This record gives sequence, C-alpha cells and structure tokens, in this order.
Amino acid sequence: MENELIYCTNKPDKSIDDFVESFWMLDNQSEIDKEIVVLPDGRIDLFFSYSNIEPFHCTLIGLETAPTQIQFSAKTKTFAISFKLLASEYVLKTAITDLINEAKILPNDFWDFTQDDLNNFDEFCSKSTTKIHKLLNKKVDERKLQLFNLIYQTQGSATVKELSEKVFWTSRQINRYFNNQFGISLKTYCNILRFRASFQHIKDGKLFPEMNFADQSHFIKEVKKFAGVIPKDLSKNKNDRFIQFSTLTTK
Repeated sequence: MENELIYCTNKPDKSIDDFVESFWMLDNQSEIDKEIVVLPDGRIDLFFSYSNIEPFHCTLIGLETAPTQIQFSAKTKTFAISFKLLASEYVLKTAITDLINEAKILPNDFWDFTQDDLNNFDEFCSKSTTKIHKLLNKKVDERKLQLFNLIYQTQGSATVKELSEKVFWTSRQINRYFNNQFGISLKTYCNILRFRASFQHIKDGKLFPEMNFADQSHFIKEVKKFAGVIPKDLSKNKNDRFIQFSTLTTK
C-alpha cells in the first residue's frame, strides 16, 4: 500500500460481536485517485465519507456477489462499520434484498453522525457502539444466533444440510429466511464466506484449495467467479487494486 493510502481497523466490543465484524477507516491523503476492486466478503457495510469535492454523506452497501471496481477519490476519508448479517434485522431493522451488489444513500444525519465524527477513529467506534447498543432492543432468535455462529466458525465450509441438522431448522425454512431477508440463498452466502477464507492463503502464495473445495478446478472456478481473476492473478494484486488483499499481512 502507498503511504498516502491509510487503512486501519478495530474489532468490536464483545457485547456486539454477533452483529459487528469490524470498524475500519480508509483515508486517501494523496492528490491522486485510487482505482480499487472490492471483493465479495459476506459483509454489510455502512460508510460515512467526505472529500474535497464531495460533502459528508452516508451510504449502506449490501451483500456483493461479484467484484466491484470503484474509484477512491483523492483526499477522501471514509469511516465504516462492517456488519454481520444478523445486524440487518436487529440493528438496521430492514431487509436488504434490494441491496445485492447495490448501494443506498442514507440521510446525511443518519445515526446523528456528522463530518466532525470522522476526526477521531476511536471516538467514532465508541459512538457507533453506543448507538448499536441502543438499537438492540429486541430479543434475538436463538436459532438464528446458533446458525450464524456455525456459519462463521466453519467459514462457509459446512453444507446446508449439516447446518440445518445442528440448529433443528429445515433447509427450506433457512433458505426462505435468507432469501426474504438478505436476497440470496444460504448456499450462496456460504460460498462467499469460503471464498473470503481463502484470501490469506492466496496472499501467501498458496494457490491450491485449503477450504472445502471439491478440487483444484473447482477452486479456480469459484475464485474467478467472485474475483474476476484466477488465484495466481489475485495473489499478484497488481497495483494493490484488490483492497482486501492490500490490507492483509504476508505470513
């Protein structure tokens, strides 16, 4: 990563980690626009941003099933919350079926945030945590909690049948819930998580499947479907364009 493109992340407090995966910031301090590719990673992202040419604004980005190329403008600062799926129902309190590979502009005063809240990242995380606590006023369905814990623990490698049997919820009911709330099937979501779990392996030059892929051919096909390139090209990450790879450490 160039020194003028600054990235950092904070993990959420334990009390909200069923709903929040991370808080993060991306600050392009240079005078040059940065072309980046965002890969599907199974998260819902709430962005607060501003730049020299764009006023403060808030954007909700739903699940992605394909790579998205964007231009991260010069002198742009973004603070964001990356949500787990349960947050759509219990924090954001809305279905996100219309946000597959789409973004939604929210009111500029959403959650009472302003541009001043983007001056200090730790304070942003603290304010966000407080707001999320206030919104969590509905008891969470224990089956859903158990289901998502298993999905994340297995990094998408468990089958729908295995998950269904462990949470005593039929595959048909689970898929109805996924399609009605998130706009994709459970299997598709697990495939995205499994793809994401391969990021570090590919970054480290391990261009063969380490997750539950059928074989090498299946692995290459799945990576190309979600990244638009084969594992070898993803590993090279030319011009640091794959932002999630650029922020990983090499082991």
